[in-house]
Amino acid sequence: MSTEIDTIRSELNALKAEIAGLKLSYTDLQQHYSHTLVSLKGLTLHASEAAKRAVRAAENSARAAGFCANAAREAANASIVLAAEQAAEAAQVVAQAAMEAAASAASAAAATALALAHHAEDASSKASAAAADATRLATEAAAQAVSMSNAAAKYAQAARQGEKPGP
Repeated sequence: MSTEIDTIRSELNALKAEIAGLKLSYTDLQQHYSHTLVSLKGLTLHASEAAKRAVRAAENSARAAGFCANAAREAANASIVLAAEQAAEAAQVVAQAAMEAAASAASAAAATALALAHHAEDASSKASAAAADATRLATEAAAQAVSMSNAAAKYAQAARQGEKPGP
């Protein structure tokens, strides 16, 4: 009987040690999970902010492309071919910058979507939605910049050919 009690005590001690190890493991896992959630939340907020900044950059690029197109039109009307060509070139570079900003917004939206896939918290959902909306706005601004760049190129071409472009 004493041997059986010693065996039971030994098994109980082994179970206690195993439970203590499981508790410690669970505590470590919980801490790691909490840190990961905080990191993911930060990532979604930063990515959302990056997307918003990319939108502002794309909108500014689109405005600049519009100014370049107007300058190209005015230069072409005044028969300043070189100025029209340079304005058209500037509009093209600005349009490329707007497309890069749109790509940046898309990348930020993808980052927030990835973070959201790993962490379904309300703040992440809002950041992901904001980044997706920012991507849409940046893409629209990039399309507008490309349109202005094409108009500037048209004005420069008209100036090269000695024509007066229309409004």
